[in-house]
Amino acid sequence: MTASSTAVSSSFLMSVPQIRTCFSPRDDSYSRSRWRRLIPIRPTLLYAPPLSQLHPNSLSIFYPQRWPHEVANGGSGSCRRKKNSALKVVSSLLCETQADASFSQQYNCITCSLNHRRKHSRIPRSISGVFIDKSTFHLPCNSFDAASVSRVHVPYASVGPNEPHAASTACPDGILERQDSDLLYPDRELVTGLAEFLNAELPSHPKLCRGQLKNGLRYLILPNKVPANRFEAHMEVHVGSIDEEDDEQGIAHMIEHVAFLGSKKREKLLGTGARSNAYTDFHHTVFHIHSPTTTKDADDDILPSVLDALNEIAFHPKFLSSRVEKERRAILSELQMMNTIEYRVDCQLLQHLHSENKLSKRFPIGLEEQIKKWDADKIRKFHERWYFPANATLYIVGDIDSISKTVHQIDTVFGQTGLENETASAPTPSAFGAMASFLVPKLSVGLSGSSSPEKSSSSIDQSKILKKERHAVRPPVQHNWSLPGHNVHMKPPQIFQHELLQNFSINMFCKIPVSKVRTYGDLRNVLMKRIFLSALHFRINTRYKSSNPPFTSIELDHSDSGREGCTVTTLTVTAEPKNWQSAIKVAVQEVRRLKEFGVTKGELTRYTDALLKDSEHLAAMIDNVSSVDNLEFIMESDALGHTVMDQRQGHQSLVAVAGTVTLEEVNSIGAKVLEFISDFGKPTAPLPAAIVACVPNKVHIDGLGETEFKISPSEITAAMRSGLEEPIEAEPELEVPKELISSSQLEELRLQRRPTFVPLLPEVNVTKLHDKDTGITQRLLSNGIAVNYKISKSESRGGVMRLIVGGGRAVESSESKGAVIVGVRTLSEGGRVGNFSREQVELFCVNHLINCSLESTEEFICMEFRFTLRENGMRAAFELLHMVLEHSVWLDDAFDRARQLYLSYYRSIPKSLERATAHKLMMAMLNGDERFVEPTPLSLQNLTLKSVKDAVMNQFVGGNMEVSIVGDFSEEEIESCIIDYLGTVRATRGSNREKEFSRVVFRPSPSDLQFQQVFLKDTDERACAYIAGPAPNRWGFTVDGKDLFESISDFSAAPVTPPKSEDQLVEGKDVQKDSQRKLRSHPLFFGITMGLLAEIINSRLFTTVRDSLGLTYDVSFELSLFDRLKLGWYVISVTSTPGKVYKAVDACKSVLRGLHSNKISQRELDRAKRTLLMRHEAEIKSNVYWLGLLAHLQASSVPRKEISCIKDLTSLYEATTIEDIYLAYEQLKVDEDSLYSCIGVAGSQAGDEITAPLEVEETDDSFQGAIPVGRGLSTMTRPTT
Repeated sequence: MTASSTAVSSSFLMSVPQIRTCFSPRDDSYSRSRWRRLIPIRPTLLYAPPLSQLHPNSLSIFYPQRWPHEVANGGSGSCRRKKNSALKVVSSLLCETQADASFSQQYNCITCSLNHRRKHSRIPRSISGVFIDKSTFHLPCNSFDAASVSRVHVPYASVGPNEPHAASTACPDGILERQDSDLLYPDRELVTGLAEFLNAELPSHPKLCRGQLKNGLRYLILPNKVPANRFEAHMEVHVGSIDEEDDEQGIAHMIEHVAFLGSKKREKLLGTGARSNAYTDFHHTVFHIHSPTTTKDADDDILPSVLDALNEIAFHPKFLSSRVEKERRAILSELQMMNTIEYRVDCQLLQHLHSENKLSKRFPIGLEEQIKKWDADKIRKFHERWYFPANATLYIVGDIDSISKTVHQIDTVFGQTGLENETASAPTPSAFGAMASFLVPKLSVGLSGSSSPEKSSSSIDQSKILKKERHAVRPPVQHNWSLPGHNVHMKPPQIFQHELLQNFSINMFCKIPVSKVRTYGDLRNVLMKRIFLSALHFRINTRYKSSNPPFTSIELDHSDSGREGCTVTTLTVTAEPKNWQSAIKVAVQEVRRLKEFGVTKGELTRYTDALLKDSEHLAAMIDNVSSVDNLEFIMESDALGHTVMDQRQGHQSLVAVAGTVTLEEVNSIGAKVLEFISDFGKPTAPLPAAIVACVPNKVHIDGLGETEFKISPSEITAAMRSGLEEPIEAEPELEVPKELISSSQLEELRLQRRPTFVPLLPEVNVTKLHDKDTGITQRLLSNGIAVNYKISKSESRGGVMRLIVGGGRAVESSESKGAVIVGVRTLSEGGRVGNFSREQVELFCVNHLINCSLESTEEFICMEFRFTLRENGMRAAFELLHMVLEHSVWLDDAFDRARQLYLSYYRSIPKSLERATAHKLMMAMLNGDERFVEPTPLSLQNLTLKSVKDAVMNQFVGGNMEVSIVGDFSEEEIESCIIDYLGTVRATRGSNREKEFSRVVFRPSPSDLQFQQVFLKDTDERACAYIAGPAPNRWGFTVDGKDLFESISDFSAAPVTPPKSEDQLVEGKDVQKDSQRKLRSHPLFFGITMGLLAEIINSRLFTTVRDSLGLTYDVSFELSLFDRLKLGWYVISVTSTPGKVYKAVDACKSVLRGLHSNKISQRELDRAKRTLLMRHEAEIKSNVYWLGLLAHLQASSVPRKEISCIKDLTSLYEATTIEDIYLAYEQLKVDEDSLYSCIGVAGSQAGDEITAPLEVEETDDSFQGAIPVGRGLSTMTRPTT
């Protein structure tokens, strides 16, 4: 995802009502690829404004994205934050694979995503807090969902689906279109009184076009230029699992699979650069296609073909018995694959939260026993009942030149659908309550101003056409609201105990009707809640971060849920089991403190200013918001009935209401959000909708070993009451530093250090190297720090900066295993620099909207900053970087917490089938090298504060550091900051010496550890497997020291297609030889060809192992190509059933080894090229993407990286031939002696229960790991492809 799309989700302008606050002194969430989520090294945030945390539907602009070419990955594993969980079943056929897709062309149904309300974007997540440590592997104690780094969102919505009259301009053919409008917000001087102003309606998006065909199909069109020459087309059918009868549970998801994968017209889009997907949730089935606007070899408009495919998928599927059987097998495999402990926890939460209605009984994935029974006729009848144009909405967002032309194309494709043999029927009123407009919107038979005399005379009377409209006869979803007087009987706390749970967690839910954001008063209320909860986040995060808190994380979420039809406030507390009572007590106490005393004047000013700055920044980026982000916000906002505004309107509206906010009102409206906790037990308090604790069966107690964990509902209630009775005091005001380095201090540093730019190369007296084609400038400071920067206008007044330090975990010695990863976490846990406390640094970041992350990988330590250039934001970010490099404070208690976190994480491995299996494989393949897995308890015990500090800070030396900056700054601004804050970092002796490290080796083969198994006792059966083997690094070096460029120089190039004449033959050979010679001598040859090879193997794995053989639902091939280390590896990940997993592994091996017997076709290569080039073109406007391109340009440890690696990227992809791919394939070790595999099987009959990851645990085991919880896995299905 581009940074522009990050921006769209990050501000108040998008989805106001979602407010989420996370408090965690120990957060570590970072999502990446599925395999990498199982391997340690992950990101952690250093500093970030707390408001960036509050909105799950958005990705903060200051959110750290994964940079290309990085080796380590993280993974949150937090079901609470996953979009694709139990609420939603997604089916995605990636016709052209995506960079972050686990496999190519797969149809993966996101079957069960409970977490609708935390609608996450597709990029990695960022956390708000001082020192977010991205370096670690997924620590179970996450609280901040990286994807949740979001700030205030103004409703990015429009008049809901019931109100097409939102558009004031009539258009032909029943279209309602709004062109640019002068409506911004009422001039306050013209409005008599505040009340009138607050009651005035918010402006609607000026470019959003709404309309309806005669058959009832509604459509929305929004022109959007990012990415250029591409568009999104989503067909939303208003049917989901809630509409299923008792014997139909899962049938909507089955139809999604059969209709989507059975479409021949969709298959014809393969090779065009289009990608498609689908999902099912409680109320919707959505089919979507992301496509170029024209075909590659012609200027033909591709939209009609895309619409034709959607028409066939949604309304004219063929329910062939063969396809039904194939998808039945896939869904059963999917059901077993996703049945993780996180999913089961989500289901428990949803069942108790909605125990009074059908939402608790209709998870989209369905029931296994019913899925096995349905025949094609049963499925067809359900389709006939619900899938028709009047029960659907089409969304088109993208690079659309003409709205009228698009409307004509929609009418041409869909206009006659549903009109054949139709009889008239009168509209029926909706039966739904507050969410009627979303769940069963009423259809207007005629749209105001939409028809002309000519139209009505030449067409059938619309009232005689609509046989069906959106079903209003379905029973309403009734909720027991958490409102005073609404519920008289409080449900006792519910307890879910399971042997695979490692940590204690409790969720306290409050459920109220959705408040639609339509007026300035509505927006003002959201702003006040936002301010109030920002204060709560900051207080808990900073107050407890510097101590040893009893909780692992505390998270408060207040958000609207379109999928559930309500607004849910959730307080989630996670803790080690031994501390659960104290954790609840602290959480309740802090909530009560804020409710009783409110926010301070300083907090009101601080967070209001920060939200306005963020809003202003997003408004400036209005032309850089991606189509998919615009579309998702429109869909969600329409579902909730919020007014859709563009970013500029949102900012103007926010400014208009911000000046009317008072401290008293903020505290009054905010207090109401917290009453279900702060007034718990009082007769006037709203009753919680549910209280659910998820706890382990057993815990480890020192001296006693494994002991049964006992807890009762009455004890939970007592712990809550103890927090209500604890004495509390008002929050003191904090002094916020305006700067970290004063002008006098800076001047003194300049005089002492005398910073200058020096020649980039000793032999060439050039101090500045600027490349006109790319806009990249390279500089070198006198202290040895290399600097690359690029001025970019893509993200208005925004910038990003990354420091890369060579070394990473690879430099850990045998005496200091884990020192780097624990050291980076220690730095993040402390959060202090110089004489400034953690609280002061946090507030400094809030005021300047800075987000800073810290990460250690196997090869590097990386710090990344996001900032705005408004009000000296860039200088503030440079000040912070200087202080971290020069004046970091290392604290004993921070070290203790970091060490405990990794100990906890290590001990939680046996509770996870995937992690235990991956851990065992990595230890076997890398000969027990602990630098690539979690440090063991013994290693952690041997670490000291000094050893971890030295391990980290010894890498922070001049010649070993490279800083890259991309943003909307001037040359004068950036070079001033570089000299002032990087140039004044003290030079270090030996700074040009590359950090040495022990060589990495693969285990000698053959070995009895090449095939291993893991067994896990569980109530439900599941299986997974990993297959891995050696590969070269990105630059052509192998683990045995071989330089592959020396071996490929002798290969000859053969023409791919025969020329037409003898002259052409000679000329063609020469041209082709020159092209191949250039490609094969290019430093990126192996990086390019390996990437294309991975796409091809992914596609084949899906086609063979999943689609043809039906052995898995999910299979992927991933490459880890290092930059500094002279090795790499590949991993195939496959999920299956215990009965099929061994066959699945054999099938994967056959595909991997079968590229010689089953030759790669030109069509396969062309498709892989289009996929990667399309990805590159889509990301090229992103500042963060450019940071990845700039990485290592001047790194001595990556000598082959040069400017041509950026300039020639596109031409290198285009020049690659099938022969080149085979040259890369030959470098993968796929023979039986080189290949490692590990199969994991879970179930009640599993062979041997896992007791330890691989090594014996020999130390104190008091720190138990955590499996995060939440209701995010069961509300929708997985991607179908």
